[in-house]
Amino acid sequence: MQRKSLGNLGENLALKHLLNKGFRFIERNFRSKFGEIDLICQDGDTLVFVEVKTRFGTSFGTPEEAINPKKINSLIKTSEYFKLLNPRLTEKVRIDVVAIDLQPGTKELLNIRHLENITL
Repeated sequence: MQRKSLGNLGENLALKHLLNKGFRFIERNFRSKFGEIDLICQDGDTLVFVEVKTRFGTSFGTPEEAINPKKINSLIKTSEYFKLLNPRLTEKVRIDVVAIDLQPGTKELLNIRHLENITL
C-alpha cells in the first residue's frame, strides 16, 4: 500500500474513532508553511489538533515513535497559525496523537490508541 493511501486510511479510522468519542470535526489536512495537521476537531470546549500515525507491523517502530521533537514543533507552529486564521474558535487547545496498528498485508485494524495532550 502506498504511503498516501495508508495515511488516508489511517485518517479515516482516526476520524471515525474521534467522532465515536463525541468529537466534532472541523477540518482535515490543514497545510501551512510550517507543516500539516491531519485532523482538527473540537472536544467539548477544546480545539484539538490531531496527528495520525498508521503502521503495518512494528518493523519501523510503533506509530507513536514517529512523533519526534521536530514534528511536535511543526504541529505547534501550524496549530498557532490555524488559530490566527480562526480567532473565533475556542481559546483552549491541545495536540493529540492517534496511533493505529494494522494487520500486515491487510487493512484490518489491530489497535488504535488516542494519546491526549502530547505537549505536556
